[in-house]
Amino acid sequence: MKLYEFQAKNILRGYGIRVPRGMAVSRKDDATRAHAEIGDGRCVVKAQIFAGGRGKSGGILFADTPDEAESRVAGMLGARIITPQTAPQGAVIQYVLLEEAISITRELYLAIVIDRSLQTPMVVACGEGGVEIEEIAAKHPEKIIKEPIDILFGIHPFQVRRLAARLKLTGVSFAKVNCFIVNLFSAFIQNDCSLLEINPLAVTVDGELCALDIKIDIDDNALYRHPEFEPFIACQDITPAEALAHKHKLSYIGLDGDIGCLVNGAGLAMATMDIIKLHGGEPANFLDVGGDASVEQVTQAFKIILSDPKVKAVLINIFGGIMKCDVIASGIIEAMKGGGVKTPLVVRLEGTNADVARKILEGAGSGIFSVKDMEDAARLAVSKAIERR
Repeated sequence: MKLYEFQAKNILRGYGIRVPRGMAVSRKDDATRAHAEIGDGRCVVKAQIFAGGRGKSGGILFADTPDEAESRVAGMLGARIITPQTAPQGAVIQYVLLEEAISITRELYLAIVIDRSLQTPMVVACGEGGVEIEEIAAKHPEKIIKEPIDILFGIHPFQVRRLAARLKLTGVSFAKVNCFIVNLFSAFIQNDCSLLEINPLAVTVDGELCALDIKIDIDDNALYRHPEFEPFIACQDITPAEALAHKHKLSYIGLDGDIGCLVNGAGLAMATMDIIKLHGGEPANFLDVGGDASVEQVTQAFKIILSDPKVKAVLINIFGGIMKCDVIASGIIEAMKGGGVKTPLVVRLEGTNADVARKILEGAGSGIFSVKDMEDAARLAVSKAIERR
């Protein structure tokens, strides 16, 4: 789960991290009130999207008066912004953040990420902030500072001193730097972050550290521990089908093909998509119902696939271990109640209660093709999709 900048700043503010005073708006009429709450004078108007590179694409502007702030917001809301990190069609701006302009002396880069090879959090820092960190890492890797963090004991004071020395933070007291990084690590751990990035991290004229821009990614597998993040789901840049899949705890990603896939197990799901492509087809989705899905989850998964107008055929590929094949069959029948399902279903069920499942599907009428071999199932699904194109 990605957070907008204003959401991330609200979280870090609760950990004692200094961020600019600001207010996010979704209507242009709120811009003048936001400008007044921030205070008279210059404010920064920032488009809120789940991608970087906004500044070079007109997504960060300044406003000196309430009227100018309203004009800036009106020009951003509903518009599309294209950056190197967005899709080719860009991202629609639904929120705009207005915040105070901060007087600074330096810009740095600071992040906490998960180092997969060391299996531990890692502080990544650079003395040059506000620019593309990937470019610096590629051209000047010696400028990138890394400090692994002990997951149990946190970052040690000697590591903070080493970071401060290499970043040349002579104008900021060690106590402030140490407090900032310790609090940042607490926010990272307690919110189950996979990424916490501050770019730029500013040194202000009064010798303070201030997070001017923040990017936070939350580990989706930990969301069950964070009911407070539930309202953020509506803000995610996902389709209605993906939102419904999340609600029913299904792993779903929409793709560009026309053969829907309903599979249990991520490995089998990937293999199913591969074998569809091998036989000349294109999968319409990745959908893993998991190893212990209920009839309701299977029903919803089937409905999600059929809600995609591109789908010309559906391949259901289940290997029943913990998952019982008859549960899948019952879910399919439940989803087909009321009729109206014209899409051919190619079903390959093997494992626990497979024979029971086949008998359930035999009484479901036409349009369901039961196949035992995975390759034959893929070949038939591709054939049925071609017939209906």
